Formats: sequence, C-alpha cells, structure tokens
Amino acid sequence: QLQASGGGLVQAGGSLRLSCAASGSTFSNYGMGWFRQAPGKEREFVAATSWSGTKTLYTDSVKGRFTISRDNTKNTVYLEMNNLQPEDTAVYSCAQRDGRYHAVTSNPADFGSWGQGTLVTVSS
Repeated sequence: QLQASGGGLVQAGGSLRLSCAASGSTFSNYGMGWFRQAPGKEREFVAATSWSGTKTLYTDSVKGRFTISRDNTKNTVYLEMNNLQPEDTAVYSCAQRDGRYHAVTSNPADFGSWGQGTLVTVSS
C-alpha cells in the first residue's frame, strides 16, 4: 500500500516536497516512480528511482528542478520540487515497480502498485 502526501497550493517559483510511504518489508527491493495527471490531460511520467536509489530518471520538463530520492529505512520515496510553475499543477501519484530489482523505467505499465494522488496547485 502506498500513501502519498505533501501536496498543496504554492506560488510560482515556490517549492514542495512530496512523500510516499509504503507498507511492507520489501520496499527496498523495488524501484519507485512519480507520475502526474493534470486536469483534462493524460497521466505523465515525472521521475523514477531504482530500488537502490543509485539510478534516477526524469522527464525533460522537470530536470534540474525536481529531485527524487528514497529512504529505505523509512520505506519512503520523496519528490523534492523546486521552482514550481503553473504547468506543474496536477495530481501527483507514486507507484512501485512490478518486480524486484528491475531497471529504472518511465513506462507506467511497468509499475504494479499505485497510491492515491496528492494535489499540487501552482498559482501564477
């Protein structure tokens, strides 16, 4: 089970940190990802991390602004978001890879478990 939190309303240029807490004892064996869905748009990949945290992947629009990280001792993955822009407004969801020790990926079909979303609203 995945529980995302940390969303809210922020002005353009501001920052937020999203958290996704996972239950279970095997969190450290699975890659994790963040996806977002803006109103009227399809879900899109944002960032992903490998099971070890040593490899990360970002969509181009967030490179240099967002950072994904994980703390396997807390069963939590984070998304640090800086210099937020109105186009970042969306519901952000975390997801867990569908297999242990699998390579980092941006394909949502490779994620087997999804948490509920947390809303991020960026005002101009």
